[in-house]
Amino acid sequence: MTSLQPIRGTRDLIGEDQRRHAHVIDTARRVSALYGLDEWTTPIFEATAVFSRSLGDTSDVVTKEMYTFTDRGGDSVTLRPENTAGICRALVSNGLTQTLPQKVFYAGPMFRYERPQKGRYRQFHQIGAELIGSAEPLADAEVIALGWHILQALGFDASNVVLELNTLGDRESRDAYRAALVAHFAAHRDALSEDSVVRLERNPLRILDSKERQDAPFIATAPVVFDHLTDAARAFYETLRRHLDAFGVPYRENPRIVRGLDYYSHTAFEFITTSLGSQGTVMAGGRYDGLVEEMGGPPTPAVGWAAGVERLAMLLREAPAVPAPVAVIPVGEAAEAAAVPVLQALRAAGIRTEMAYRGNLKRRMEQANRRGARAAVIIGEAELARGVAQVKDLATGAQHEHPIADLPTRLA
Repeated sequence: MTSLQPIRGTRDLIGEDQRRHAHVIDTARRVSALYGLDEWTTPIFEATAVFSRSLGDTSDVVTKEMYTFTDRGGDSVTLRPENTAGICRALVSNGLTQTLPQKVFYAGPMFRYERPQKGRYRQFHQIGAELIGSAEPLADAEVIALGWHILQALGFDASNVVLELNTLGDRESRDAYRAALVAHFAAHRDALSEDSVVRLERNPLRILDSKERQDAPFIATAPVVFDHLTDAARAFYETLRRHLDAFGVPYRENPRIVRGLDYYSHTAFEFITTSLGSQGTVMAGGRYDGLVEEMGGPPTPAVGWAAGVERLAMLLREAPAVPAPVAVIPVGEAAEAAAVPVLQALRAAGIRTEMAYRGNLKRRMEQANRRGARAAVIIGEAELARGVAQVKDLATGAQHEHPIADLPTRLA
């Protein structure tokens, strides 16, 4: 019989891997609440149009990577490749455009059919934050500060993660920048990669994202957006930088960070690490003032970011510790029945508690040691008759008798 294995690009989360994964999400959820974000959970699959509208029909995600299928009702549906589009769809679908701003945190699995590599899977997980309904640069700064706060809470600092910052300007700035890029890359059309030639016609900003070696010299000499900003766009960017300084968020400018779709504007940023063997992005975001309108809502400013849970989990210096359990060891049938209320009383007091289901005293003590228990609560018929238990410290071997009613306090 063929041994069944996880599908390529997926994996099981067990033991330490699951603890790391959960720690990233729990930490992000806790810090996001401090910033006033509410958690939203949207469906894992949506109408395909939700993502083709938001990601663009020419993006690699839409053309090559989405898990899209026709359901039994004949509708085209897609497993979500990201969640910003779903959040904006939910905002419109639930009539929340009249109650802005909305500050949203999310966490969950995403799906992309891409080449699996270190820290990247076909089923992967993201945490994200969206601030919808605020057009001020202070909103951008606070969203970035939230991301930095989460990274710090996970144990990262400027030694292994750095914020790279850019501006895309307003629409007038982008139009001028786009024209400058078209003129620059058109002069080298014959030397560009095939994908970049297509992008030149449809979305020239995306050429700056190319990883093709033959495009690198022309990207290096391409115009930068700073030279094409309007006075208003420049003022927005300068205000953002002042706010980041006030939040205490270190950054460096990178004029090559871009977002190719028209509804992106002003702020674009990435938190970058070199701790995974090669430079990689662990968190990225920006301002997307046109996306809610793409979903059928009114013109609505918004800014946010998403982060890969798998990559952040790999960066953790160590897995979160698991509290050592207490082992309850009954001796005899009467003691076994009486041990159940003891188990539940200890658990109700917040004490991790386990009980072996079979074996004599020696075997159950061996099991307790294998499980890393810190103490054993031994209840035999003699102890039961007197309402007491023997508590043995498994690190020192010391053993003392305590009233059963006092065990939650003694073992806390």
